[in-house]
Amino acid sequence: MADNENIDVVVEETPVVPEVVEAVSTAAAPAAATPFADAARRAGRPLDRRSGGHGGAGGRGGAGGRPGGNRSNSRRPERKSEYDQRMINIRRVARVVAGGRRFSFSVAIIIGNKKGKVGVGLGKAGDTTLAIDKAVRNAKKNMITVPLTKNNSIPYDTEAKYCASVVLLMPARGRGLVAGSSVRPVLELAGITDIVAKLHSGSKNGLNNARAAIEALKKLN
Repeated sequence: MADNENIDVVVEETPVVPEVVEAVSTAAAPAAATPFADAARRAGRPLDRRSGGHGGAGGRGGAGGRPGGNRSNSRRPERKSEYDQRMINIRRVARVVAGGRRFSFSVAIIIGNKKGKVGVGLGKAGDTTLAIDKAVRNAKKNMITVPLTKNNSIPYDTEAKYCASVVLLMPARGRGLVAGSSVRPVLELAGITDIVAKLHSGSKNGLNNARAAIEALKKLN
C-alpha cells in the first residue's frame, strides 16, 4: 500500500425511531414511587393530590389528620404572692413506730410584706414542697402587724424571751439594720430599717430566736 494513498472510512448511521426511544426509556426508568402513593395503592384508595396524602400535614384536621392538631398549650401565669419569704432551716426528722422509722421534713419559714406584717411558721410533711406550703400557711395564721415610725423603726425599746432565747430591740435612727442570726430576716421582712437587735442568750436555735423577735414586736402594740 502506498503511503500517499487516501483511505475513506464509511460509518453507517442507524435511524432513530422516536417510538423505540420512548419504549426503552419507559422500561429503564420505573415510575417514581412516593410513600403516599404506595399507601394508597395498598389500601386500594385513590390518592388525594391536593392534600398531599391521607392524613398528612396538608390534609384536614391539622398535623396527622387529627382535629385540633395546631392547638397551643397555653398556661395561665402564676399569681405572685404579696409576701416575701425566707427559710430559716430545713431538717429531716424521723419518727419511730412499730414497723421502724418514718422520715419526714421539717421546715421553718419567715414571711412578710416589708410594710409592717411579719410571721413565723413551721411545717412538717413527707415531701419538702408540702412542708414549705404548710409552713407558709402556719406563718400566715401567726402573722402580726408592727407599728412603724416615719423612719421605718420602732417607737421604743422592747425585750422578750422565748424558751432559752432572749432578744432586745432598740430603735437607732441612722444606724441601719444591725442584727444577727434569724432575727435579721424577721426585721427585714417586717420593713424595719433603723434598729439594733441584741441576743442576750447563747441559744443557736434559729427558730426560737425568730419567735423571740416576734414576741418582742408583739409588745409594741
